[in-house]
Amino acid sequence: MNLLKIGLAQITPVWFNQGKTLEKVFDFVNDAAAQNCELVAFGEACVPGYPFWLELTGGANFNSPLQKEFYAEYANQAVQIERGDLQTLCDLAGQKRIAVYLGTIERPLERGGHSLYCSLIYINQAGEIGSVHRKLMPTYEERLAWSIGDGNGLRVHTLGAFTVGGLNCWENWVPLARTALYAQGEDFHLCAFPGSRRNTDDITRFIAKESRSFVASVCCVMKKTDFPPETIHLDKITKNAPENLTDGGSCLASPDGEWLIEPFVGEEKLLTATLDHKKVREERQNFDSVGHYSRPDVLQLTVNRERQKSIKINE
Repeated sequence: MNLLKIGLAQITPVWFNQGKTLEKVFDFVNDAAAQNCELVAFGEACVPGYPFWLELTGGANFNSPLQKEFYAEYANQAVQIERGDLQTLCDLAGQKRIAVYLGTIERPLERGGHSLYCSLIYINQAGEIGSVHRKLMPTYEERLAWSIGDGNGLRVHTLGAFTVGGLNCWENWVPLARTALYAQGEDFHLCAFPGSRRNTDDITRFIAKESRSFVASVCCVMKKTDFPPETIHLDKITKNAPENLTDGGSCLASPDGEWLIEPFVGEEKLLTATLDHKKVREERQNFDSVGHYSRPDVLQLTVNRERQKSIKINE
């Protein structure tokens, strides 16, 4: 009961193609299940890919026909849970008895159906969606494509002896967002990144030391040559694109901050490891930030988990 085997799926999305990217996700879920993983995780915005066009094609140009076209197709390929876009994945997770963390671009009907959110979705081993965490604050040019999320998805989930939770990319730097998960008993923390070792090298080990938890960072990898030939305005995207847009960097740290998997770069791969909950309990002996080393009489966090909606209908 102490052990949990996890898989970190570092993949290259089929950019701007929800269906084909999900097919790759299915393959990695099957592979992880075949290796007896109980949880498999994918990077931020994995389905249908990170909005690289913003930085490369003048994303801040107001009322630009080019930017409108990019956004329209991005929205077209985004995930709509209410439509059943993830039902096949949920069915597979339930069949294989494996939990899944998946980074998506979500287009929720409850917010009108056309604004986009960077959402980290947890599917449990029964194939049920346990939480949809919409990124609290998109970073820099991401705000040109992604909307601001809310606290509804700040939730943890029981998985064997562990309590698992996760955040998107730079919101992992936000102390109160981390604390919201720690205080719910989290002892395995997932950082979902679009990619790059420069993002994962420091923060993974830092969060592990702070939380005395196992901490994994999972990333995508994307080269200039990985854009599908049918990508809209491909010539404009690749004109200014570097050879490597993201180099991966998926990794795993122990509750003492030591590497179990050092940042892996350069290619797609399923990285696996077995976690022993005993290590969490050992490291909490001298420090527990929301337990015996906290002072709730002095410092206390309030979290609003209400799903924000533009309309409330009283029947």
